[in-house]
Amino acid sequence: MMKSYLMDAWNYLDPIYYRCTRLQYLQEANKSNTILRVRLTRYKGAEIILQDGTRIQKNDLLLKIHLHNVRLLRELEGVTSEMKRAVYIYHMMKQSLPRLAAYVSAHQRCDQIKGVIGITFLNSGVNRLGFETSPIHSKLYLTYKKITLIPINVMAGKKRMDKDPIYLFMSKQNLLQTYQ
Repeated sequence: MMKSYLMDAWNYLDPIYYRCTRLQYLQEANKSNTILRVRLTRYKGAEIILQDGTRIQKNDLLLKIHLHNVRLLRELEGVTSEMKRAVYIYHMMKQSLPRLAAYVSAHQRCDQIKGVIGITFLNSGVNRLGFETSPIHSKLYLTYKKITLIPINVMAGKKRMDKDPIYLFMSKQNLLQTYQ
């Protein structure tokens, strides 16, 4: 019951969140939206060197990806198996990444974008998609992300958070070579 109320509230607040965060949908050729929403951001974390040699430093321009959690939770409402949920999200991400690559390559600031960043608890299978993971080093930011991700976990039916959120990175070069 409480989960249903939270979902309704989130569904109502999501369009406001969408506007306030400057997110943009990635659309497929058939005009349906992928599960990803994106926006440009300046990186504020510790320097990281990705496997392909891409160096991401403070203030580098990245494309931040956000899962469309309300949509995912609605689509996964009847799925109780954690494994089936993970497989579904993996395949939805895999379907969205070619559109993300097209978005980046067509972006007016493509030459300045170093890569893609995301923050998630869902890290199984991300390496197979081409992402690299890194811990969030700032304790203050880590605590903030844990707090902001609590509603998602409650609505997803998780009793507790047994993992810390992590950064996901993919270099622009890797994204374009793999998915374009």
